[in-house]
Amino acid sequence: MSVEVLDSATIVGFVEDEAAFNAFIGDRFSCLDVDRDGRLSYTEMLRDLQGLRVLETHYGVDVKPDPDELARMYGSLFVQFDHDANGSVDLEEFKAETRRMMLAMAEDMGFLPVQMVLEEDSFLKKAVERELTKVAA
Repeated sequence: MSVEVLDSATIVGFVEDEAAFNAFIGDRFSCLDVDRDGRLSYTEMLRDLQGLRVLETHYGVDVKPDPDELARMYGSLFVQFDHDANGSVDLEEFKAETRRMMLAMAEDMGFLPVQMVLEEDSFLKKAVERELTKVAA
């Protein structure tokens, strides 16, 4: 983990950089596709969804979430990715939903920089790295 400064332009720039975005999405999808069938099941995506920890932290202090509430939330997130409702997520669905979510995050973030703690291989960390590389060039 590292502490980074970013704003909406960091995220939008990464999403709009087709080569960088597609490379990240392809790598992420491959890591999640444990059985290598070209589709993500709920079980394959669950670990990644759990990594979001959206209900597990409250002002920096871990609280014990209701397991049923977590299951419903993770199920809802999976359904958002499964655009054709066939019970699995293909690469195009994964790419489209990740793009949509990241652009929504950027819109909500605004143009003022924020400081965040980022996981090393996360989408946002890759976006920051891309931006730093462009600035250094």
